[in-house]
Amino acid sequence: MLLETLDLVIIAAVIAVTVLVGLWSSRQAGKNPDQYFLSGRGMSGWLLGISLVATTFSTDTPGLVTELVRTQGVAGNWAWWAFLLTGMLTVFLFARLWRRSGVATDLEFYELRYHGPAARLVRMFRALYLGLVFNGLVMAGVSIAAIKIGHVMLGFSTTEVLLYGGLTALILSTIGGFRAVVLTDCLLFGVAMAGSFAAAYFAVQHPAVGGFGQLFNHPEVAAKQAILPPWDWSTEESRNLLMTVLLMPLLVQWWSVWYPGAEPGGGGYMAQRMLAAKNENHSVGAVMLFNAAHYALRPWPWIVVALASLVAYPELADLERAFPDLDPAKLGHDLAYPAMLTQAPTGWRGVILASLLSAYVSTISTQLNWGASYITYDFYKPLTGGAASDKQLVVVGRVTTVVIMVLTSLLAVYLQTARQGFDLLLSVGAGTGLVFVLRWYWWRINAVSEIAAMIGSVLVAAFFQFTKHDFAPWQVMGLSVGVTTLIWLTATLLTRPEPDATLFSFLRLIRPRGPGWKRVYDRAAAEGHAIETDPRDSIRLGLLRMALGIAAIYGALFAIGKALYGESATAVALAVVAVVAGGALAVSFRRGAAVVRG
Repeated sequence: MLLETLDLVIIAAVIAVTVLVGLWSSRQAGKNPDQYFLSGRGMSGWLLGISLVATTFSTDTPGLVTELVRTQGVAGNWAWWAFLLTGMLTVFLFARLWRRSGVATDLEFYELRYHGPAARLVRMFRALYLGLVFNGLVMAGVSIAAIKIGHVMLGFSTTEVLLYGGLTALILSTIGGFRAVVLTDCLLFGVAMAGSFAAAYFAVQHPAVGGFGQLFNHPEVAAKQAILPPWDWSTEESRNLLMTVLLMPLLVQWWSVWYPGAEPGGGGYMAQRMLAAKNENHSVGAVMLFNAAHYALRPWPWIVVALASLVAYPELADLERAFPDLDPAKLGHDLAYPAMLTQAPTGWRGVILASLLSAYVSTISTQLNWGASYITYDFYKPLTGGAASDKQLVVVGRVTTVVIMVLTSLLAVYLQTARQGFDLLLSVGAGTGLVFVLRWYWWRINAVSEIAAMIGSVLVAAFFQFTKHDFAPWQVMGLSVGVTTLIWLTATLLTRPEPDATLFSFLRLIRPRGPGWKRVYDRAAAEGHAIETDPRDSIRLGLLRMALGIAAIYGALFAIGKALYGESATAVALAVVAVVAGGALAVSFRRGAAVVRG
């Protein structure tokens, strides 16, 4: 064990605060399922935004970033940076609509948008699929990173890490519900950020690195620090790198792949936060704050650690020699992140480890609460015909939370690296994203569309996973998206649309705009049921704001990177882009508010 008494005191204090918040929240959480899963729908946007940032901090994210940087360079982060486009789409086209829906979970949406047994079937199926299987995979990826950190920093076995870390998250989520999750997220976010910056600082103090001034002079780092991959089509290897790292994520992946935290159209715990907001403006603010912090603020400390690790541990063999007791099945480039943390001095080592524990607890507790909400609201409650009492639903939620944690622990034993889990989730979600966007803006989407998309994506992913082929990863992604989209689009056009009564009811509640609903609005008006829309929901205005948000956040992200690289002029230019785009975005909101008041 690398920890001293001071380190242990810091870690114990973080755990104690976490448990106390859970206990404090327990009385309120137990009143009814709305309190347990959504904290009464009265939370402020800034609280929910910070909670989202803390949730996606996770223990596996630094490991994933480290693996991407070590194998593909800094440019490899476009695999997740591209999801900013998805995030901005959610902010400006979906956040208001989600809050307006008033549903308890995003899966309850199915019985607003669709009709009859098919709507209930898809709701209940996705509750089990997402709440147990998909959610279990996400948490297993987080847990595998925690296992490696626990082994390197504490000498813990796999069982000990899952027992101690999982038990803390389980207590928080089971007893305190959503309120406890959000409040501890906000507390733990500060610890997590302090730990990540400290980790970066001490990583560059590694004797092999020689300080921050020398980091970017090392040949191992110079070869990996480019933010964009080379625009080189001359060889198959360079083409595959460019397509995999940059073009597929930016052109296809962001709108076509359902990935937790970056769901096209919003969903999952992102939707849970939007639904818990006190009003539509707070819903928008929460998701905007999350995207700004997630993409602009957090990445560079992780990237600095990853680059420093290339100097200290250039090859996997170096990591293997440094940690000979590690299970060989768990050896991967993501191990380099916890390996670099061993350089921190006493006290700071405790802060860094507490930050990673905070990230783990925050993510796992959110996933547990979110997954349990699916099983409770979207499977058990419909199964009972709505006859279950509030107390029964809370009990089911708590029992389900325990079951999900046990399933996660079993899955974590079999995964090897954070990247493995990331790629698996991308492959299973490929091709489903567009249907989740269009269901809000095209009347022709029906329940069969979603069933076909889910089944199609799993079958296509299984085909590429279990058959031999010579396709590059980007080709697999493109084919998966194309085939799955063709499957659900064909199913949509070959089946009947939802009945007018269902569509009219949806329009009266949600009031989406755009040409995809014109025919239905016209039919409603012709039948004497004219429906008014909200000018703030303009698709054109939403897309303009989306572009400004993307420019502002990417500008800030790359300005920070260029400043770290010592490229001052480029950094200033990018910062100007960020400020101008952010200012224009703020002006558009003020004018929009004035139009509504007028």
